Amino acid sequence: MTYTEDVPYRDNLELVSRLGRADVLAEPIRELVQRGAEAVAYLCTACSFVDGVAGERALCEAMRYYGARQALTTSGAAVDALGAVEARRLAVVHPYQDPVGGLLAAYLRDWGFYIVNFTALALDAVEDVYALEEEQVVEAVVGGDHPEAEAVFISCTALPTYDALPRLERRLGKPVISANQATAWALLGTVGERAHGPRQRLLERVARRDRAR
Repeated sequence: MTYTEDVPYRDNLELVSRLGRADVLAEPIRELVQRGAEAVAYLCTACSFVDGVAGERALCEAMRYYGARQALTTSGAAVDALGAVEARRLAVVHPYQDPVGGLLAAYLRDWGFYIVNFTALALDAVEDVYALEEEQVVEAVVGGDHPEAEAVFISCTALPTYDALPRLERRLGKPVISANQATAWALLGTVGERAHGPRQRLLERVARRDRAR
């Protein structure tokens, strides 16, 4: 199960910092555990990277403290997914304004990624992200790619990305990892299940690796 608090965009550092506090998760985690959740994901990229690597780990520890048997965040899942496709040089597309965008870059760099291109969508208000069409996101990703990037990471669980991933990967010739895709893949993995989807390099690479064992 997932607990969702996706927060894009304008002047939102205070908001994502508040929602990134471990105590905010106590009640929803306990409710999900009572409903029988075997694993819980905090489905918000910004709220889980805002306090850096240590903050993301603290959120996972807090979720386990509040009763989750398995716990992860979208930011942590994204790091694992990028590692699974063996990408270190990234093009990143995101909807945040500074300083939140800068914190995303810092989080990825702290994990050892090298950002070759960093593209912010031109959004003026929180509600703008929910009005984005898939094709607008596709155009932003194509424009935000870089020849030296080994993969593209699309941050924010509010962006419509999942159905576009196979098309983007064919067009760009490299893995394209989105926040929602990475979270679903990682969450299923914690309970011993494999994610399935149409022609996604993350899922295909993991499946090949499993067959080779």
